[in-house]
Parts: sequence; C-alpha cells; structure tokens
Amino acid sequence: MTTTIKDAPEEWQVTATAVPFKGNKTSVRTDDVVMPDGSVARRDYQVHPGSVAVLALDESGRILVLRQYRHPVRQKLWEIPAGLLDVPGENPLTAAQRELYEEAHVKAVDWRVLVDVYTTPGGCDEAVRVFLARDLSDAEGERFQVSHEEADMELARVPLEELVRGVLAGDLHNNCLAVGVLSLAAALAGDGVDSLRPAEAPWPARPFEA
Repeated sequence: MTTTIKDAPEEWQVTATAVPFKGNKTSVRTDDVVMPDGSVARRDYQVHPGSVAVLALDESGRILVLRQYRHPVRQKLWEIPAGLLDVPGENPLTAAQRELYEEAHVKAVDWRVLVDVYTTPGGCDEAVRVFLARDLSDAEGERFQVSHEEADMELARVPLEELVRGVLAGDLHNNCLAVGVLSLAAALAGDGVDSLRPAEAPWPARPFEA
C-alpha cells in the first residue's frame, strides 16, 4: 500500500487563548492546546498576515536579487523581492507584482507558482507563496520611493547556479531565496518550469479572490 505524502489540515482543541502582544502588522497569540494524551500545553506563536516572494528569472538565466539589512539577525542578506499581504484576502499575484515593481522597478509577463511554504511553523503561522516570474522588462514611470531599510538596498542579477552554490555553501541564508533557487533548480532538472502551477492556483493557507 502506497502512502500519499501530503500535508493535511487538522486542528486540536484550544481551551483558552490570549493575545499578549499586538504590533503594527503581526501579533503574538497564546493558546492552551489539548494534547493527544489529554494534557494541556501552552503554545505561543506569532500571528502573521502572510507574504509573497518573487524569483525573477531573466533571459540570461540570472536571478534578480537585492541586499538588505535585517536587524533581528544583524546581517545584510541577499534576498529576492518579497512583501507582506497587507490587505486581507488580497490576491497574492497582485501583491507579488507590486513587490517586484516597488523593490526592483521591474515587471514580468509570465508568472507561475514556484512553491508554497510555512517559514517557521513551530512558532509562527506565516505562509509564503514564492512565484517564478519570467519575460522581464523595466517598469514604466517613476521609481517607487523606498524608505527605512529598503533605502539602503542594492540590486544585482546573479546566475542561478551561483546562487545554488551559495545556498549549499552556507553563504546565503534568506529563506525565500534558498527555497526559491533550489526549487527552480529542481524544476529545471525535472519536468521543467512549464509544469509548474499557474499563477492563480488555489492557496488554502491564505485563501484569496481570483
């Protein structure tokens, strides 16, 4: 008998819940959860609106990356364009197109879902959809005016193979970049990018209106 390897929704009983901290975009929730043996354990986790990220691949096989300071880890990380789902129920493709424009002043014609992940499911409910964007060109009009950490960003286009080597060597640590470049490498070595899910594929973790 073959077992299907697939995540499945499940929800254990919660006997009490509280929100001890509420920030601008995220909050911390404390739940008392009934364990399989009947005991109750307290679980603290960050409540997150969800995110999108864009692996933008140009005609030369290079990935558009940006370098940005991340205060919690005290490092400047090479990343791919990404951002929060600021509006509840927002179409993730619309959000991804916005982030690519705002952070890189780039637009793309061909969009596909590359991979969906939970970033840290043991302590946060953040879900991220990583898109593959192809057929790139410069966006029209004025560049978006960035602020705070984004004002110090630098952009580059790096060959996919170089990024894969950097991830495996421990030189690149951003979650979305690592997951994205390794997923693209796997797709190219397998059934190809045309076999990837369409850009409007359902996303149960963050349902949206098409």
